[in-house]
Amino acid sequence: MNAVAAVNAVQGWEPGSLHVLANENLSMFGRDPWWLVVVKAVFCFAFVMLTVLLSIVMERKLIGWMQLRIGPNRHGPWGMLQSLADGIKLMLKEDIVVKRADKAVYILAPIVAAIPAFMAIAVIPFGPAGNEVSIFGHRTTMQLTDLPIAVLYILATASVGIYGIVLGGWSSGSTYPLLGGLRSCAQMISYEIAMGVSFAAVFLYSGSMSTSAIVEAQHNRWYVLLLPVSFIIYIVAMVGETNRAPFDLPESEGDLVGGFNTEYSSIKFAMFMLAEYVNMVTVSSVAVTLFLGGWRAPYPVSAFWEGANHGWWPMLWFVIKLQLLLFFFIWLRATLPRLRYDQFMKLGWKILIPVSMVWLMLVATVRALRNEDYDFQSIVLYVAGAVVAILLLSFVADLFRDRGDRDVEGAGQPSGDGGEFDPMAGGFPVPPLPGQTLPPVPRRRSRRDPELAEAAVSGGVDTVRDGSQDGKEGDGAH
Repeated sequence: MNAVAAVNAVQGWEPGSLHVLANENLSMFGRDPWWLVVVKAVFCFAFVMLTVLLSIVMERKLIGWMQLRIGPNRHGPWGMLQSLADGIKLMLKEDIVVKRADKAVYILAPIVAAIPAFMAIAVIPFGPAGNEVSIFGHRTTMQLTDLPIAVLYILATASVGIYGIVLGGWSSGSTYPLLGGLRSCAQMISYEIAMGVSFAAVFLYSGSMSTSAIVEAQHNRWYVLLLPVSFIIYIVAMVGETNRAPFDLPESEGDLVGGFNTEYSSIKFAMFMLAEYVNMVTVSSVAVTLFLGGWRAPYPVSAFWEGANHGWWPMLWFVIKLQLLLFFFIWLRATLPRLRYDQFMKLGWKILIPVSMVWLMLVATVRALRNEDYDFQSIVLYVAGAVVAILLLSFVADLFRDRGDRDVEGAGQPSGDGGEFDPMAGGFPVPPLPGQTLPPVPRRRSRRDPELAEAAVSGGVDTVRDGSQDGKEGDGAH
């Protein structure tokens, strides 16, 4: 009896019940000859690079179509070689090293940003875990490798890549790249928490952190239907993690000139750009694996075609789902404006993290009730009651908080007689608060005013001062 069966026996679960933990049978991994491992690794690298090249062309052409303008149409047929032309252009541009930069870190930062982005694809399954395909006469799995903690490995590699952006901004020896790097660090911390909590709900239902086991657990129902809140949270978090619009604050040219990569050029700039698009492919692959059934065919196809999930066909379904998510990235960029930084932080800390925590508690409660053999109706009632209670508590808390904010604002407002304030009292101009009014701006009389012109001839009016002073001094002069 293996360890999983022993745990199930202690818990009182029968082998045929729905409550059995996923049996992570990873014995088929690690048995390939060395040359086949090299072939798989080269395939993973080539797959990511080809997807990135197609994504860049697709992004430019789709955004041009959405914004009613001409997209790339010069390089190759229908502009399909635009990505290749961009790569050649960046490699041939002058490579500049900033004079006051930390040279070693400055050169290393783009490499640190790009390499970890490729590593996560190693544990993404392109097909079933069984030896269903043959490569040069050798039966093997459609996955480079798998781990009992494969999803944690993906999170770890994604976290390492952020060091490249932070170090690139710091090593440039310039203010705006440093601010861009700090923004990216804060962005990663804010949104990776919500992303990890959304993964925890998947772990509870699949009983495993192995990517192949998670896909196998979705044979009846995809987790996008079973865990819709986790899917939505992950989709928002993955856009924030990849610094893509509308969350591209580290590269906000309106605030930071060009962000963390302002002082980079040529191939080093190209590596930062490559890391962004590779991360798009990686997070989209994770979304397909954890929530969209992985390599499994969609329901209408799998219902009438038994061989849709066997052989080389699973790779087709995986690529289609991946391209749909990449299209979603492009659609967001063409549609939504960039958020302000305070809005971005509020969304991460005040909305995504609390909602993901509450949702995780609800999922854990449902799983615990299922394990105690409660029927589905009771589970729905318990969950509905908990949701209603949380909504009521949040409504009451918001009510008292708004009342306290209004009291504070009322205490800070000036009395009704006047209500004016000095915007330069602190040494720099500030806007008025609610209930406060700016003092009237002094205006000089028009030079065409005959009364003012007559006073000016007599030398009694200082035309630089405001109207009231002009009148007083004019009377004194006469």
